[in-house]
Amino acid sequence: MADQAVDAQKASEDPSHSPHKEGFWALALGSIGVVFGDIGTSPLYAMREALGHSKGGGGGEEAVLGVVSLITWALILIVTIKYVVFLMRADNKGEGGTLALMALAQRVSPGGRSRIIFFLGVLGAALFYGDGIITPAVSVMSAVEGVKLAPGMGAHLDQGMVQAISAGILIGLFLVQSRGTAMVAKFFGPITALWFLTLAGLGLYHIADDISILRALSPHFGVVFLIDNGFLGFVILGSVFLAVTGAEALYADMGHFGKKPIQAAWLIICLPCLLLNYFGQGALVLSDPSARLNPFFRMIPEIAYWPVLGLATAAAIIASQAVITGAFSMTQQAVSLGLFPRIDIRRTSETQAGQIYVPQVNSFLLVGVLALIVLFKNSSNLASAYGIAVTGSMFVDTLLFFYIVRYMWKRPLWQAVAASSMFGVLDVVFITSNLLKFFHGAWLPLAMGGCLIVVMWTWNRGAQILTEKTRRDSVSLTELADILKARAPHRAPGTAIFLTSDPDTAPVALMHNLKHNKVLHEKNIILSVTTAETPRVSDENRVRIEPVNDDFKKVIIGYGFMESPNIPKALGLCRKQGLKFDIMATSFFLGRRSVVPSAQSGMPLWQDKLFIFLMKNAANPTDFYKIPPGRVVEMGTQVTV
Repeated sequence: MADQAVDAQKASEDPSHSPHKEGFWALALGSIGVVFGDIGTSPLYAMREALGHSKGGGGGEEAVLGVVSLITWALILIVTIKYVVFLMRADNKGEGGTLALMALAQRVSPGGRSRIIFFLGVLGAALFYGDGIITPAVSVMSAVEGVKLAPGMGAHLDQGMVQAISAGILIGLFLVQSRGTAMVAKFFGPITALWFLTLAGLGLYHIADDISILRALSPHFGVVFLIDNGFLGFVILGSVFLAVTGAEALYADMGHFGKKPIQAAWLIICLPCLLLNYFGQGALVLSDPSARLNPFFRMIPEIAYWPVLGLATAAAIIASQAVITGAFSMTQQAVSLGLFPRIDIRRTSETQAGQIYVPQVNSFLLVGVLALIVLFKNSSNLASAYGIAVTGSMFVDTLLFFYIVRYMWKRPLWQAVAASSMFGVLDVVFITSNLLKFFHGAWLPLAMGGCLIVVMWTWNRGAQILTEKTRRDSVSLTELADILKARAPHRAPGTAIFLTSDPDTAPVALMHNLKHNKVLHEKNIILSVTTAETPRVSDENRVRIEPVNDDFKKVIIGYGFMESPNIPKALGLCRKQGLKFDIMATSFFLGRRSVVPSAQSGMPLWQDKLFIFLMKNAANPTDFYKIPPGRVVEMGTQVTV
């Protein structure tokens, strides 16, 4: 699948490079399952919530036409024009998403690693996790609540049972993450495509209930509805936004499938099916105002109720899986870009690069999702908390888009401002509307995002302080080489590799080896790992070797922010550049730092302690860098932050 995605990406950029039609449509079908699962479950609750907040309960003609019109134009303006037409052109070597966009903006901006760009990336990543916790809860619970409306089931199932069933489904989903999803992922596309076609079929079936619903294609009805409802209309926009949650996945998952397959899937399948369903829901409510209480499930004919309910539940599970996988991928990027400490990241497939499992994130999401189900009790309450994280994340994308238009596409300043403002105004309207639901649950994703921002800021700042302090207290490598020439130590046979974040200074482990063991190996490699601001680094550019003298060589290994480091594999590439050694006869020296808080650190004491806690719980570098444990020597030192 990853190879096909690369082929599709090349084809989108180079007309002469054209994959087989079957490959293109296979990618488009796959994207329906992964990219559009979230937005595909929105019909379960979006219309219900928007009508429920309208004057008179939303059963009147003006309310129905207004809500359907607003949803239609939200799908057109935000998803189609903003993301499909414009933002998908702003890719970082084929990858999308907030952190990929942040890295791209930093690369093309004259200011380089600007604090503003960095903060925007941190903010977008933090809000993504808030969305990642709510999506599984609201999607699965909305589907399971359909059981209460099933023929003959209403009197036998209370909300407590709905919560229990939803929790059971989600616990099962999170428990299977460690096994990987490669085996079942091939079914996601066909199942979700069938779901979209079912949405379209239900919509077509009910549009005939009141064909006048087609008037909602005109934005006039949406505008009149907002004006007539006044301040309440502004509140309703927050519920209308539920119809476009998941749009950011279009951009974030671009690297997995390529631009063209995602664009084709949206324009040919997903958008028409969603519009048909919303129009069908509107026509049903126009003909039967009592259907406004749960228009989606009222659409389903009795004979097809259970199959559609089962399909809705499967679609909700797939949407949840896509968000969980996205959280794993986001975490991998955040670790690579220095926003999080090293975290245990496990591959669940030898052939698919995107198949990873992050135990800590999986546990965090599971606890968060179960807490939401217990606290909010039903999908309507959860819907009040939903949206604010997504709108915030979309606004971050818009702000970063300014840097792309200005510096990557080299457009005049007024064009960059105009392009960003056009979408920014839309984002701000929806953000403000969702903020009105702050005390009804919207505070939760904001609070979670705030905590994650503190964690990322603390880790990044603490790591900078520690690096600067280490550099001040260290001897330069060239200076050490001169000293050792004058006073040659005892030489041990073999090769020693010293891992360090700064290849220009003598690593702590090297200094301790000289001080305590009084030896220097015959060959010494000062090894550092860097992260590029591109998703991947080719093997040709992976390794850079810089000789210092006969005793020392600097080796810099580069990885993209979408890659997992594997040092032994990368060192195998050194042979092509003339540096040969036996990896199983080589000792790896790691410096283990024991950090203690300091009043003069540059951070408040509480932040010092948080940084130390994060450092103590970071993954072991031996495991993180895939170094053979039997070849590692750790040498400790105590430092203040």
